[in-house]
Amino acid sequence: MKKLHHSIRKKILALVDFFYPPFKKFIPLQTFRYAACGGTNTLLDIILFSVSYNFILHKQNVDLGIVTLSPHIASFFMSFCVTFPFGFYLSRYVIFQESGLKGHIQLFRYFLVIIGCIFLNYVFLKLFVDHMGWYPTIAKIVTTVFVVIFSYISQTYFSFKTKVAKS
Repeated sequence: MKKLHHSIRKKILALVDFFYPPFKKFIPLQTFRYAACGGTNTLLDIILFSVSYNFILHKQNVDLGIVTLSPHIASFFMSFCVTFPFGFYLSRYVIFQESGLKGHIQLFRYFLVIIGCIFLNYVFLKLFVDHMGWYPTIAKIVTTVFVVIFSYISQTYFSFKTKVAKS
């Protein structure tokens, strides 16, 4: 399994790092890798959400017996089931390789940060759209900026922090 992770990581890094040179003067390599992997995961999320919403659920509610989910919430959960592990994998094995924390600790912390991101998305969208009257797409763009900053800082210094060597 370690060989497989190493092989996949090597291929992903080669692809991502191939596009890094034009950005070298502006951002550090780890930040670029985070942006590339996070952007890929976000794009996957949007595609899976759209396919689930339009073609799997056909914009219909999902009755689970005890609760009925609206199609956009059910689609969110469906895409989340794929993008959560994919995002964790990219974070652990591609972006934050130097972290000395054990995998189960990283996974738990990653999950906490993702819960924080979901919460921030909800709060900012409610604030910008419902209370400030912003157009939803503009609100989502501004919200995404805040959430990405929060996520990057949290993942770097909490979920995948590098242990400091004791002197």
